Amino acid sequence: LCEYPLKTPWHSGIIVTVKYLMCKQEWAVCPLFSFMEKEEMAKKNVKNIVEESLEIFLKENQMELWNVEFVKESRDWFLRVFIDKIDKEHGSVSLEECEKTSRYLSEILDDIDLLEQNYFLEVSSPGLERELITDRHFEKFVGSPIEIKLYKALDGKKKLSGIIKGVTEDEVELFHISDDGETIKKETYTVRKSDIAKANLMFFM
Repeated sequence: LCEYPLKTPWHSGIIVTVKYLMCKQEWAVCPLFSFMEKEEMAKKNVKNIVEESLEIFLKENQMELWNVEFVKESRDWFLRVFIDKIDKEHGSVSLEECEKTSRYLSEILDDIDLLEQNYFLEVSSPGLERELITDRHFEKFVGSPIEIKLYKALDGKKKLSGIIKGVTEDEVELFHISDDGETIKKETYTVRKSDIAKANLMFFM
């Protein structure tokens, strides 16, 4: 096990703790589809294990899991774990909280030895312009400005921005104000969650 600090800031400026885990690799000749299926299964297993492993730990430390990504970039695999404060009024997670979480999770993953490939573990805040993925994410930021990209156009637009006015099981309601210098236009959009390709918080200085 080798440990390196990642010098590049991730999203919110927090320096991310990275561990490079050396795992034994065993290669076997198999059809391409079997290899791809194995990769997808590994991604799902890793995400589930991370969620289960961190649930109690994060709750005890007044934090929550925002998202987990297990992705391959070039020749390297990255396990990215995003954590946040349960209460948004308490600000974002600190460097110390990221490091503490990284050490805790790393020990569990070392014991399980789930993955065959080498990978980098990164633990960080999801950032100020974080992606909103789950119902909990949208509900947490009611009253905040977001930008939504749609799979199909709504009123001729595939990109919408506005304040989250409300959230239901299936829809997100946005309130948007536009000013062309002559008139101020107020609009309300009701967007089905299934039509959302991507949604991010908007941050203004």
